[in-house]
This record gives sequence, structure tokens and C-alpha cells, in this order.
Amino acid sequence: METYIQIVLFLLLQLCFIVQLYYLVSNHSRLAGYKPHHDLPEVLIPVSVIISARNEAKNLQENLPFILEQNYPDFEVVVINDCSYDRSDEVLEAMQLQYPHLKVVTITEHDRFKTGKKFALTLGIKASKNEYLLFTDADCKPASFNWIARMVANFSTGAQIVLGYSPYYKTRNFLNRFTRFETVKAAMNYLSSALNGDAYMGVGRNLAYTKTLFFSAKGFASHMHVISGDDDLFVNQHATPNNTVVEMHPETFTYTDAKTTLASWYKQKKRHAGVGKLYKMKHRRALSFDAVSGFLFYILLILCLVFKFEPLLASGLFLFRLIAQLIIYSKVFKKLDGKDLIWFLPFFDIIYYMYLNVFGLVGAFFKTTQWK
Repeated sequence: METYIQIVLFLLLQLCFIVQLYYLVSNHSRLAGYKPHHDLPEVLIPVSVIISARNEAKNLQENLPFILEQNYPDFEVVVINDCSYDRSDEVLEAMQLQYPHLKVVTITEHDRFKTGKKFALTLGIKASKNEYLLFTDADCKPASFNWIARMVANFSTGAQIVLGYSPYYKTRNFLNRFTRFETVKAAMNYLSSALNGDAYMGVGRNLAYTKTLFFSAKGFASHMHVISGDDDLFVNQHATPNNTVVEMHPETFTYTDAKTTLASWYKQKKRHAGVGKLYKMKHRRALSFDAVSGFLFYILLILCLVFKFEPLLASGLFLFRLIAQLIIYSKVFKKLDGKDLIWFLPFFDIIYYMYLNVFGLVGAFFKTTQWK
């Protein structure tokens, strides 16, 4: 009986190894070979930058000028001041005097009506004057003054959705390193899938789409009851192989600060976790296979080593997967401003798959009712 159990464990380890290798080769390798266009495009597509902000006076003061002073000939910036009770209104009023292309939409708190980011963004989109919309957050700063130009240039190909990338600033503490690692891994998944013609999500800190697509899809109506998902659920529901493109030039990255405490990080991840269960079934299945197979791979590997059942073969599977990861990840992590994180593999990889499964359960059983 004991021998039978050991054989089953080793067979399951091999199965998880094959599944993990499939994701690595079929999905992530596509991103490793991706090359962004380095020539600065010359486009004259009018664009509206949309930013929803709640109590973001400090961030608006620091980051908004970098957006308002972008190297682009025809754009407006629409900031939705969403029920703020800090100095946001004063900051925005002062900036409007300096920047005539800044438009402010103010939402006030009402006892009878619930507000949220989706409601705020909808008002901002309605107030915008242009067909092409580029989204970011108040706590984000573009990596360059060519952010708009490079992101918007993708619309000249006929695309309706442009997926950008938004990394976190680097610090030396453990939580920051793991947050950045998780962000790179998530980007590897959704950007690779988009390059393979099966986009399933985007990140609202750096995302663009057309107003026509937004209104033809009735905005966020189908998931307005969910506090999150203004970015990933919208992309999941409306991206097609023909209407979605990826933009990964380093000048298009939008940087922000990662959470600095476990409590704030947990709150953020809990809010995001509840959205995945509303993805299309094929995407839920693919993400679940990756999460479960990665987690079980490490569990079964440890069991095989502890009970000394084919330890050399088990170690060989681990080393083969690790080498394949290093070959592919080294290229991808460099592209996504995370090359320093490659040294933390496989330690962070183990934590990452534990994190995916834990928050998968959290998202299934807990609901968040406040976006900020």
C-alpha cells in the first residue's frame, strides 16, 4: 500500500511538472521573444487621459504634472474628484489655472447613492471629449514624457484595447520584493496571453480603449455590483484576438509605490481576488490549472524527498523546471524591470503559488464593499 501511494505521488509530480512546463513554453516564451518598437511614433490621435481620485491630494500634486506635460500635441486630462475630503479640490483648482487642458469632474457624497471607482470612471468617460481613452491612477507616474504618444500609437493599427504595464518602485524590504515579483509574474501571464490572441485582463494603472467599445458594451453594467474589475473584467469580457494589442516599451511604464504593510497589502489583494471568479470559464480554468499545478508541484516534490521515493528523479524534475524558468524568466524579468528579482527564484516562486491558492479561496468566500 505504501509503495502504491509513493508511485501515485511521483506520477502526480510528473503531471504537475508537465503542466507547468506547458505554461512556461507555450505562454511565457512568447513574451520573452517580444520586441517593442523603439522608434518614437508620430501620431495625431486626440486622446483623453482618465484618472479617478479619492483623497489623493498629495499624489495629484506630485504626479499629475508629469501627465499634463506629456510630449503629445492633442490631449486632455480628465480627473474625477470622487468624494474627496482632503485638499484634492484645492490642488486641482490651482492646476487648472496653469493647465487649460485639465478637466475636473467632482462627485459629492450622497446618502442614498453608492459611489465607487466604476461610477466615477463612467462619469469621467462621459465628460471626455475624445474617442480614445487612456487610463491611469493618481498614485502613478509615467516613466517618460512619451507615455501618451507610445500608448496611443497602437490605436493607429485599428486596435480598440491597448494593454500597458505598471510596475512598482523598488525598495529593499521583503514585502516590496515579493509584491514586485508577483506583479511581474501576473504581467507575464496576461501579456503573454494577449500576445497569443487570448487577452483575459488588463491593469487600470496603464490601460487604453475606445469610447465606442465602452458604450457599445454598456460600460461596466454587467459587473457594476462588484467593487473591483473596472480594468480586468472589462478586458476579460470585451477583448478579442483582433482588437487587443500589447505595449511594453519601457517609456510607457507607469510606476507607483507598493503597499508597505501586510495589512494594506492583504486588503488590496483581497479586493482583487474577488474578481477572478467572474472571468470567462476558459480563463478561470487556465489560471486555476497554473495555480494548483504549481502549488502541488512543490508539495509533491517535498513529499518525494522526505519519504525518499525517487529523490534523484524528483530533484531532476525540479532542476529542469528551474533551469527552464531561468532561461525564459531572465529575458522577461529584464523587459518588465524586475531583473534583480531573478535571484529570489525559486524561493519567491514557492510563496507565489501559495499566495495564488490562498487568495483564490479568499476571493471565493469573502466580498469587499469599499474600493478606497
